[in-house]
Amino acid sequence: MAIRNLRYDNDEILRKRSREIDKIDDKIKELAFDMMETMHKYEGVGLAGPQVGILKRIIVIDLYEEGTQFILINPVIVKTKGEQICEEGCLSFPNQFGKVMRPKEIEVVALNLNGEKIRVKGKDLLAQALAHEIDHLDGKLFIDIVEPGTLETLTPENREDKKEERKKNKN
Repeated sequence: MAIRNLRYDNDEILRKRSREIDKIDDKIKELAFDMMETMHKYEGVGLAGPQVGILKRIIVIDLYEEGTQFILINPVIVKTKGEQICEEGCLSFPNQFGKVMRPKEIEVVALNLNGEKIRVKGKDLLAQALAHEIDHLDGKLFIDIVEPGTLETLTPENREDKKEERKKNKN
């Protein structure tokens, strides 16, 4: 496994639509494990192929709880329910956060690494992460849908204040 280089904000690959994966071979499996390792290194919740420069329809998600780690190939949203306003960031936009509207619940159909069709149902944070990462596969970025006036950039000066504020809001 290896840490992949992340692509950042103005990289044109982030705006392109990813291609479907038609064969799950050792290269795809290696990519999936590398993406998971890269996401963990940068303490992310999700990562999509374009964020590591690969225009393939693959995402990884880890909510850091038992049973909440996913590698999804060719994911498709088949159902959503409700709405939630979420504070969101992105590994491709370090230190930027804003409020976005995401589904409260989501259902996704995808393939796992064995090529088996699976169905993932998510609520709250998992619904948010699935929607965010699948958007990446279509070249859509969270900054495109951020609620006006809510996009913030953390600086070393305000980082600790924001961390405390987020902690307070979660309780």
